[in-house]
Amino acid sequence: MEIVSHPARAEHGSKPAASLRSGKRKESLTGYAFVFPAVVLLIVFLLVPFLLAIALGFTKFNLLRPEDISFIGLRNYLDIFQDKLFYKSLFNTLYFTVIVVPVQCGVALILALLVNNALPFRNMFRIAYFSPVVTSMTVIAILWIYLYNPNEGLINSLLDALGIPKQPFLRDKSQAMNSIIFMSVWQAAGYQMMIFLAGLQGISRDMYEASAIDGAGKLQQLRYITLPSLYNVIVFVLMITTIQAVKLFTQPFIMTNGGPENSTRTLALFIYQQGFQFRNAGYASAASVIFFLIVLLISLLMRKFLKDK
Repeated sequence: MEIVSHPARAEHGSKPAASLRSGKRKESLTGYAFVFPAVVLLIVFLLVPFLLAIALGFTKFNLLRPEDISFIGLRNYLDIFQDKLFYKSLFNTLYFTVIVVPVQCGVALILALLVNNALPFRNMFRIAYFSPVVTSMTVIAILWIYLYNPNEGLINSLLDALGIPKQPFLRDKSQAMNSIIFMSVWQAAGYQMMIFLAGLQGISRDMYEASAIDGAGKLQQLRYITLPSLYNVIVFVLMITTIQAVKLFTQPFIMTNGGPENSTRTLALFIYQQGFQFRNAGYASAASVIFFLIVLLISLLMRKFLKDK
């Protein structure tokens, strides 16, 4: 039996397929149109400056005399690895990161657990905890300079009222960085708190009710339900907090300018001062490339040891 095809039917069946392909093509073009501005901004403000920093790292380049730029090979990198101030800045950056990340994330988690409960005025507490995050860091840094004033500051006034000797805080090399850490935790914990709070609200209440029926207490629920359910959120918060901590700049720049005795000078501040205060753009560019590699290494190590479940 000979089967006769019907061109009209074939043509009719191809129209939905062509319409589907056309719709997918329009959807793809719309997606590319939305992504394109972000890609352009990333290229202009991230990729291009990074490539320029790599190139300038091999040169002697003074910002006040751009016509005298000269190629010097690896001299900047060799000088950096012999620079004691660079190592001091690296140590201060790592010290700040190692202390502030667990403390800040721990405080944020505790605050999230508190405001997640049905407490009176909990919305007011949420606003109070989050308000420092939306306040300019410059304003907060200036505010804490007055709070830390060794003579007339509010904190020393409270210590004096309690019979505790007044402290030098930002004017003492052994207390300056810890004072900045305390202020940074106070300022930024509200941001991580909101992320933890979103994760807590995504945990089913049925799990807590079932565990309560089985006789589980609050600590057991925290250990076996809350923390495992928040694992991916905790990893995310640790990652973003670490990256922000490594880039510490505003607080020491405004509050101490890296002092006293370079006890609060960080890598970001070191690069800024080399490039814009001493006008040594080539040296600062080489330091920024090393800084980028350090941040990249920390991120890779964290991804290795904090794998998603």
